[in-house]
Amino acid sequence: MRASHDVAAYLKAVGYRIIPVNPNETEVLGEKAYARLEDIPEPVDIVDVFRRAEELPAVANSAIAIKAKVLWMQLGIENAAAAEKARAAGLVVVENACLLVEHKQRKESR
Repeated sequence: MRASHDVAAYLKAVGYRIIPVNPNETEVLGEKAYARLEDIPEPVDIVDVFRRAEELPAVANSAIAIKAKVLWMQLGIENAAAAEKARAAGLVVVENACLLVEHKQRKESR
């Protein structure tokens, strides 16, 4: 069990469409997995990243290429160069924050 799986399972359970990207998987949580962001055949709103910080420049480039709206770097993940590049391309960038935690906090504060 990995944090990425827990976050994806939570988001799917609360009604979000998840599209797994992992070159080592063919299916995650009943959803077809893709090897790369560029392989996804539909628009992507949020690229939620669970990769090492040094891998972020390539992920940012892919997120820009597919015209994602948000580049979200999970807890403990920050990369100033990747964040700046994504922002310059018009993406909203979140660093060092858990999408599951943020969603729950906003849900509870309503």
